Amino acid sequence: MRHKDENKSESIFNAAIHLINEHGLSETSMSKIAKKAGVSASTIYVYFENKEDMLNKLYLSIKKKMSLEVFYNYDDSISLQAAFEHALKKFINFILTNKEEFLFIEQFSNSPLLHKLSLKEGIEMFEPIFSLLEKGKSQHVFKQVDTGLLHMFMFSPSMQYVKEHFGGRIELKQDSLNELIQMTWDALKA
Repeated sequence: MRHKDENKSESIFNAAIHLINEHGLSETSMSKIAKKAGVSASTIYVYFENKEDMLNKLYLSIKKKMSLEVFYNYDDSISLQAAFEHALKKFINFILTNKEEFLFIEQFSNSPLLHKLSLKEGIEMFEPIFSLLEKGKSQHVFKQVDTGLLHMFMFSPSMQYVKEHFGGRIELKQDSLNELIQMTWDALKA
């Protein structure tokens, strides 16, 4: 059995992200990923069973990186609004500073290749947000709707804003980000 090298795994992930963002999921083969990563095609199969396995592991790797950043110094004992704003600001910062990973997640999240188990595991990494939203519902601060809807609405406006910025359609402004966070808070409030 061959020894796995973390650097090779990272190179494979980076190559996959780049190729998928540039050419799409269906146009990105394992052999193209191997070539871009500077490894042999057979080496990829030391790390991953197949393309689907690699993509799901890549998805979870990015979700983990994202959750670690979002919840860095996160304190759920502070006010509900302060915790909400902290998490949303950290999320926006992550997607702004990790454009390639964000674009991959956006594309892969809408793919039939995403396993239900990977999706569930990715969602579980954001459990503190679900707890925050449940706490807000129990205190009648947030609307009494499905927590999944609150979660979707908490992040969707920010993701759209950043995509508009990445597409060159809007200029990124801190005042606009602050207004967006406030609007998102207001929209979820009961």
